[in-house]
Amino acid sequence: MSRRLRYQVAVSLDGFLARPDGSYDWIVDDGAIDLEALFREFDTVVMGRKTHELMISQGGSGAMPGADVIVFSRTLGPSRTKGLRITGDDPGKVITALKKRPGRDIWLFGGGSLFHALLAAKQVDTVELAVMPVLLGDGIPLLPPGVETKLVLTDHRILPKSGIAVLAYQVDGAKSPPPMIHFVRQPRVTKLVRGAQARGNKNAASIARARARRRKS
Repeated sequence: MSRRLRYQVAVSLDGFLARPDGSYDWIVDDGAIDLEALFREFDTVVMGRKTHELMISQGGSGAMPGADVIVFSRTLGPSRTKGLRITGDDPGKVITALKKRPGRDIWLFGGGSLFHALLAAKQVDTVELAVMPVLLGDGIPLLPPGVETKLVLTDHRILPKSGIAVLAYQVDGAKSPPPMIHFVRQPRVTKLVRGAQARGNKNAASIARARARRRKS
């Protein structure tokens, strides 16, 4: 199976990735989202300069454990350290080459401008959103104007505790397998709930038998 470029990102209900200053303190936590399981689906992360610099400002080198990080920038000088590469190469050509190599999927991590460029280059296979129950009113948009693309919904989860809607779309025409949501934990069914479900099934069966008897009489 060929590797997919997946735009996996949190977004506000009104379509923003971050506040105008790049902050994302508005993102809602929900224990049903298994972040470790999500990270295991990828071995390569690509991002733009602004996202990289935001990560640097929070401490660290910008590298991510267990993944190769590629930063696309026209202003930063090219460099390569362990787990981190900064390049001014054409993003579309870099992704085309990455997809030909064996490995897990590629995570397009934040950055509406890079998403715009790779969508225009027809390299994005999926758009996967965790829609937060927040209206920011202003900020960095999910996608700058200029690219129209049809998406096909392939999976979804609604998390009632937090109000998050997790949506998975395949880009129309993409030949890669459709995205499915595997990183949302299923709620535990307690003995009390199972007992109620069993009683409900028995009650439903009793009602059906009673209706059948009435039809015969």
